[in-house]
Amino acid sequence: MVTKMPAAYDALSETDVSQPSSAAMPAVSAEAGSSETGSAPPAAIDTFARFLTVWVLLAMAVGVLVGYYVPAIPDALESATVAQISIPIAIFIWIMVYPMLLQIDLTALQRVRYNLKPILVTTGINYLIQPFCMYGLAKLFIDVAFEDVISDQLQEEYVTGAVILGGSPCTAMVFVWSALVSGDAAYTLVQVAVNDILIFILYIPTMMLLLQASSIPLPWGTAFLSLALFMCVPGLAALGTRAHARRHGGDALLQRIERVLKPFTMIALIAVLVLIFIFQGQAIVDQPVHVLLIAVPLTIQTYFIFGLAYSVMWYLRVPFCYAAPGALIATSNFFELAVALAISLEGADSGATLATVVGVLEEVPIMLSLVWLCNRTQHWFPEAPKDTPLSAAQLDVEMAEQQNQEPSTEPRKVPVTVLCA
Repeated sequence: MVTKMPAAYDALSETDVSQPSSAAMPAVSAEAGSSETGSAPPAAIDTFARFLTVWVLLAMAVGVLVGYYVPAIPDALESATVAQISIPIAIFIWIMVYPMLLQIDLTALQRVRYNLKPILVTTGINYLIQPFCMYGLAKLFIDVAFEDVISDQLQEEYVTGAVILGGSPCTAMVFVWSALVSGDAAYTLVQVAVNDILIFILYIPTMMLLLQASSIPLPWGTAFLSLALFMCVPGLAALGTRAHARRHGGDALLQRIERVLKPFTMIALIAVLVLIFIFQGQAIVDQPVHVLLIAVPLTIQTYFIFGLAYSVMWYLRVPFCYAAPGALIATSNFFELAVALAISLEGADSGATLATVVGVLEEVPIMLSLVWLCNRTQHWFPEAPKDTPLSAAQLDVEMAEQQNQEPSTEPRKVPVTVLCA
């Protein structure tokens, strides 16, 4: 759920990026409230996103209490299920995902060639390393280290959930993390566009390959149907909305639509979590320690992938404004999609769904610790060159030449967006 930054960020959201992008987003120092350039206030995380773990814990408490003490409610919700997909949860997921996809600008793919090195590093780790690493850690801890604590059936379900979560590259929260490390906004947008396209090509085959290697049954048809249901349908709706808004009202109309949708996306996220924990209430009350056990491989995976991506960026001398957001993008997961797929494939009351929700629970505190580390180690990386080829002015010239038009003389302004949940 991506929304425009609140008023506190107006200085950043109207930055003139016809100047080098490294200047457009000042470097945030380790101490709050300061920046090296002093030209603009450092980006800050949205209040809802900052306390996401708190909201998840509250949703867990409400859902578990309702599910445990009022069993008629999960029974009623179970009856509103079609092909293993809970209709109430599906509706809230659409409300949750649609505004996020509304932010995706596929024209950003034209800029891939301008920053190929960090894009290749992040994309390679996302699809060639991260899913397999998550699979290995999940098998090691859940199937081996915790074998005496977790039943065989739940072992299989937890591994499934971990693979579904670990193989889903983030396309939403990355806007928050990039802003907090003064990342290059144009690069972040390009990387998000690349991730969104590759999700449709590589995500399901990679996930199915790993699960089938462990003889975990997961029908291909259901997997692709789930991806189509929770990504293609809202994605096409979002593309249609973008085209209509820009044709009739431009970016101003699009931003007004985003502001209207903002409270609904937050409500939808919490509603989905409450419903999930209603289904999970009995299981969590009976085995609360499982939540902590699931978190072990997920936490190790997060820190390992970040360390790998950040180290490779450092070795290749990638400028900090690309290296930091690139490493954070490689680390974070698209937990909205993971939760939706786990629900449709295994059911809302399954161990797979619980594993993906544990990922939501730990996402914010871990990523904030990595943001802190990035800002503390900024001096390890070179600065972006002053004549960075990713500047909006040069892109305008090139695109105008391709279309045999005169380039615009007005400086282009790129809105900095931030995820609310």
